Amino acid sequence: MLALSLSGRVAKRAALVAGQRRAPQPLVSRANILHRSIQTVAQTDRDTITRLLYSIGTKREVERYLRIFSSSSNPIQPAKFAVIKVGGAVLDQLDELALSLSFLYRVGLYPVILHGGGPQLNELIEREGVVPDYIDGIRVTDAKTLQIARRVFLDENLKIVSALEKLGTRARPITSGVFTADYLDREKYGLVGKITRVDKRPLEASIRAGALPILTSLAESADGQILNVNADIAAGELAKELEPLKIVYLNEKGGLFHGVTGEKLDVINLDEEYYDLMKQPWVKYGTKLKLREIKELLDHLPRTSSVAIISADSLQKELFTDSGAGTLIRRGYKLFKHGSIDSLGADRLRQVIRDRDPDVLAENQSVTEVLNNLKKTPYTIYGDEPLDVVAIVAHPEGEIPVMTKLLTSRNGILNNVVDNVFNAVRKDHRRLFWTAHADDENRAWHFERADGSFTRAGKSLFWYGVQNVDEVERVVRDFEEKGRIDRSYLPVGPSAPPHRASATPGGTRSYSTLARRAPSSTRGYATAAHSPSSTEPKKLALIGARGYTGQALTTLISGHPLLNLTHVSSRQLAGRPLEGYTKTPITYSNLSVDDVKRMEKDGEVDAWVLALPNGAAKPFVDAIDSGVAERPGPSGSGSVIVDLSADYRFERDWTYGLPELYSRDAIRSAKRIANPGCFATSSQLIIAPLLPLLARPAWPSVFAMSGYSGAGTIAGATDPDGRPTTVPKVSSESLGGGVRPYSLTDHIHEREAGVHLSRLLPGDAEGMKIAFVPTVAPWFSGIVSVLSMPLNGRLSARELKTLYEEKYANEKLVRLQSGVVEVKDVQNQHGWVVGGFQVHSQGDRAVVVGGLDNLLKGAATQCLQVGSPDIEAECHAEPVPEPQSGARLGRVRWHPVA
Repeated sequence: MLALSLSGRVAKRAALVAGQRRAPQPLVSRANILHRSIQTVAQTDRDTITRLLYSIGTKREVERYLRIFSSSSNPIQPAKFAVIKVGGAVLDQLDELALSLSFLYRVGLYPVILHGGGPQLNELIEREGVVPDYIDGIRVTDAKTLQIARRVFLDENLKIVSALEKLGTRARPITSGVFTADYLDREKYGLVGKITRVDKRPLEASIRAGALPILTSLAESADGQILNVNADIAAGELAKELEPLKIVYLNEKGGLFHGVTGEKLDVINLDEEYYDLMKQPWVKYGTKLKLREIKELLDHLPRTSSVAIISADSLQKELFTDSGAGTLIRRGYKLFKHGSIDSLGADRLRQVIRDRDPDVLAENQSVTEVLNNLKKTPYTIYGDEPLDVVAIVAHPEGEIPVMTKLLTSRNGILNNVVDNVFNAVRKDHRRLFWTAHADDENRAWHFERADGSFTRAGKSLFWYGVQNVDEVERVVRDFEEKGRIDRSYLPVGPSAPPHRASATPGGTRSYSTLARRAPSSTRGYATAAHSPSSTEPKKLALIGARGYTGQALTTLISGHPLLNLTHVSSRQLAGRPLEGYTKTPITYSNLSVDDVKRMEKDGEVDAWVLALPNGAAKPFVDAIDSGVAERPGPSGSGSVIVDLSADYRFERDWTYGLPELYSRDAIRSAKRIANPGCFATSSQLIIAPLLPLLARPAWPSVFAMSGYSGAGTIAGATDPDGRPTTVPKVSSESLGGGVRPYSLTDHIHEREAGVHLSRLLPGDAEGMKIAFVPTVAPWFSGIVSVLSMPLNGRLSARELKTLYEEKYANEKLVRLQSGVVEVKDVQNQHGWVVGGFQVHSQGDRAVVVGGLDNLLKGAATQCLQVGSPDIEAECHAEPVPEPQSGARLGRVRWHPVA
């Protein structure tokens, strides 16, 4: 858990901030110095914890939520951040709870904590010979039960306060004076109360004094009788009074779960889903009651308020990341789409523009000018019912749409309405351009959702759906001629064309076709040039272009400015046109070894890529070697060979092509390169940073799951036009929705990874071994590898992650993330992703999760990365849905990075 990273030093600093056990200061001047010193330490604590939060989410996410939560409260209303209800079962996880609450305290956030104690109460009253009695789910409370309940609640309250104080977090027990209640039904339930009034003054006084208020759910009647109140109900009444941004229910399950599939429900938008959800046969009993209570609660609160049901150790992730951790329940919103101002309401739109449009606020435009410009072309207005987000898209017939306005409120950002509105726009328009100011506080949001951008003089132009630089230039010229986008946003003028512009005055790149990574998206696509000796495109021949890897290579080469595909060979497809290559028409041939020898002798190609089954490459390699021998010119001037099979991965005369771990210089100068296997690539990258901690003879274990494309293809039925087709050797249907372990011992990639990792060990060290178990899974592509490795010394999770950060600091095809790597993180990605850094509680075993797309970094991307001597690629591509046919990979781009 993240909170376990709190060091003793930080805890001691927090204790200093809390003002505990300090000696009296006799001089005023020294007291002033001390006060400033305490403030400095407090700020240091806040900065430290904020940096720790960066490990669970992006810096943008953390800082945005901190800003929103911090601004929710003020000296007059200090309790507007959150109400956290702690379930009785969570009280058994007191350390986890205290650490999570301390995190909030140290970043200056003061939630109101209300706890129950049901399990503890049941245990104690049964021990004293009282049988718990319930009617309609409500505990019947007699005098003896109430006496025990008071004792239990006071004990649990003090436990929470003590645990927080030990961490230097000031806390104040508040066991009475907040809730006033009448009897719910004295004859039926006994001493059970129905809350009639909430006095928030004790809570606000606690927060103003710098202490977290810790409440029980006991109430008092008007004549002073103590009454028992269900803690969930008390938390709801408290929230109605305080109207906080967040109402958090901590329980041991960590959320609500689907009654049939067992999957956690991530988000419930009540306005859209409530009535349909309540009709589901699996929604019954406690779940139905909980949903009804939450809806009634949120109906009384502002739309900014939301409910989260999570576990104690996931509190930070739920609060400070877009993805969250448990179940988020909110009133939600219904999206609209209008084709005219009148159908939306002119006054409503005018008000939104007046309050939020940056050009209007800066007095560069008037509201009337905005509306008049809007009427010049066909347009659509997108948004949600409360108008927290309004997007206006102009779409003249036959032209690329432009989102002329994206106006968001604070609520629209906080509740992710902006993403939902943008997705609605994206659904309607496969290509789009829009603009943003450099001082837009959500500017990173635009970069993350764009395929490309141009920035100059504090103004940015963004777009998606246009991959070709020439097309971008054409669109920009069209915008300039027709005045559809203000010229100050466009890459036009006396300067060089945008794709040749090297830098902005500030020294940063002004023009980019990189797609920045979005929470549910991927990075962009670029090429880093290494002083190429020539800009003349290289000629490639591909032998074995029929399978998935061949298709992926064809698509990548089609988008590469310095590589041209001149020959593709496939015995089954000879004479048919190559699909997926757009530079020039190419027809499949069936190259024989004699053809290959002649072509090599005549220098027809600069590089050969062999995408053949294991054991099939040697005749072609021998033919190329023979052609080189007969080739005029200096010795060693032959073509480069990149072999994608396992045939040459153990040969000393061949260079092993994994540049992140082994000599880049050797790879760049090599003529014979063995492309690593997909499983072996991920296994080596995930183990290499930990080799200094190898605990012999306990070798590391890697369990890996791959999409079924890794098993390759077999011949399928013939198309009506006579074209042979291929089908997956293993399909998702044949797996029955499950997974299939195979080659449980002695998989070729097990040996491959061990042999090459041994090169990284000290010279006198014994050869390396790994234990490797592969599994084929029902998704199309993507490998997830889980490393479990005994260590020769103790290590913390933070230190573990640092080893990977240091090892791959300058690797453009390696990306670190805090969370566990999932298939969605690697599909259609050109690099390797690693995350989920965990260390066993005893500190002597590390578990790390890595992954890659087996057709890209596991094959095609890596081939181009190592096969072009003048280029090492930093590759990025937007995610592409897997087509039904199994063919995939969208159009990608290669261009020099300035």
